[in-house]
Amino acid sequence: MSTAVQTGATLPRGITDWHRLKHVLRALAIGLRPMLLGYWAVMVLALFLVGIVIQLLSGGVTSSAWDYGTQSPKYFSMAVGITVTPAYFALLISQGITRRMLSVAAGIYLTGAAAATALLWVLVYQVEHVLYVWQDWPGKLTNPHLFTSTSQVGLVFIEFFLLIVAHEVTGWLLGITFVRFGFWRGILLLPLALVPAAAAEFLLVAQWLADVLNNIGYHRPPLAVAVPSVLVVSVLGVYAGYRLLHPMAVKPPKG
Repeated sequence: MSTAVQTGATLPRGITDWHRLKHVLRALAIGLRPMLLGYWAVMVLALFLVGIVIQLLSGGVTSSAWDYGTQSPKYFSMAVGITVTPAYFALLISQGITRRMLSVAAGIYLTGAAAATALLWVLVYQVEHVLYVWQDWPGKLTNPHLFTSTSQVGLVFIEFFLLIVAHEVTGWLLGITFVRFGFWRGILLLPLALVPAAAAEFLLVAQWLADVLNNIGYHRPPLAVAVPSVLVVSVLGVYAGYRLLHPMAVKPPKG
């Protein structure tokens, strides 16, 4: 990754901030591309296709194979967010990139990665729907969602995009706090870092946590409240990361 990052982050002096921002975004895209593409390939091949084969061999297809992996993109995307600071901070700051520009670029990149991953989930759900109808297989969803049918494309995208981007921002905060403050103080700051992910889970009430929350009498607020609230908390999380980055040295003290 280092060669790709260095290629994308070599910044001649005197160019505009917009050109420098494009260089930083290119560095992020090139450096993290193998991680992202590899994950997508594994999910489509191992989860979706192999999942259908396993169901066929074990008595027949009875439910959506793609729906088994709904938890995965959140936690993988958290890992992407965690990676940004330790992989890029020292290199880009030493190239003359400001902490503000790095934060803006990280916010743009993470938003794009969340949208692309959510779109992948939408597309594979549609492919699965066509396949299941053709084979007359039941397409039962195994997890609670904002949507009741995978044909509700808008709700599918909204659910996955919001959950993914919120977990990416939590990863962004985790990466910054552990790099800047070290392991033990990073542990103490976990409640701060987990706010975006927790907000998304409690505001959207989808996937595995939905049953737990419903069982204790908690129900999702209206989507007109939940959706903008998750977006606002995620934006504030990126800004909080910038504020934490602002005084951080290129080589922070260990401990």
